[in-house]
Amino acid sequence: MRALALSVAILAAAPSVVSAEVRVRLMKGSAIGMASTFDRAGDAPRSTFQKAVTDSALTSVFVASEVAPARIETTRALLTELNARRSDGTIVVDLPADVLFDFDKAVIRPDAEPALDKAAEVLKSYPTAKVTVSGHTDAKGDDAYNEALSMRRAKAVADRLAGPGGRSLVAEGFGEKQPIAPNARADGRDDPQGRQKNRRVEIRITPDAGD
Repeated sequence: MRALALSVAILAAAPSVVSAEVRVRLMKGSAIGMASTFDRAGDAPRSTFQKAVTDSALTSVFVASEVAPARIETTRALLTELNARRSDGTIVVDLPADVLFDFDKAVIRPDAEPALDKAAEVLKSYPTAKVTVSGHTDAKGDDAYNEALSMRRAKAVADRLAGPGGRSLVAEGFGEKQPIAPNARADGRDDPQGRQKNRRVEIRITPDAGD
C-alpha cells in the first residue's frame, strides 16, 4: 500500500488561540483493522467542566410557594435562626441533644423551650406537611441502649411539637446508625466534637403540593 505524507500547519489568527500542527497521512485502500495513529501532544490543553455556582447557591432551604403569603417572612426568619437545611425536598432542622436533654436522659430541659417554640412555629407554616422527628446518638455505649434512648428522645420532642391540637408526627430512633460526623479521628482516637454533632434530634418537614 502506497502512502503519501502531507503536513498541514494551522496557525492561530488571534493571540488567545494556540498554534498546532496536524500531520495527515493519505493512503490508498481501506484503513480497517489498522491501529490508531493519533497521539496526544504533551503540551495540549485539557478541557474541564466546573459548576458555575456552589450547591448552596443552587438550592434554597426556603421556598416561598410552599408557605401562605402571610407566613413567608416569619418562616424565612425562623428557618434561618434554626440553621435549617434542605435535603431532597425535605426541610431538616437539627437540634443538639446536649441542649435538649441532660446526659442519658429523655426529659426536655427547660432551657430548650425557646428552640422548640421556634420549631413549633415553623410547623404552623406547613399544616399538611409530613413531619418526622428522629433521634440520634453518638457511638458510645451499647447499640440497643442507644437506639432505645434515641427513640425516647424523639418521642419527647414529637409530643412537645404536636401541641394542643395533637398534630400527628412520626417519631423514630436510629441510635448511632446515622452519624453526620466521625465519632473517632483517623488515628482511632476519640473525637468529642464529632460525637457532639451526632447527638441530635432531627425534625424533618416534607411539604406537599397543598401547603
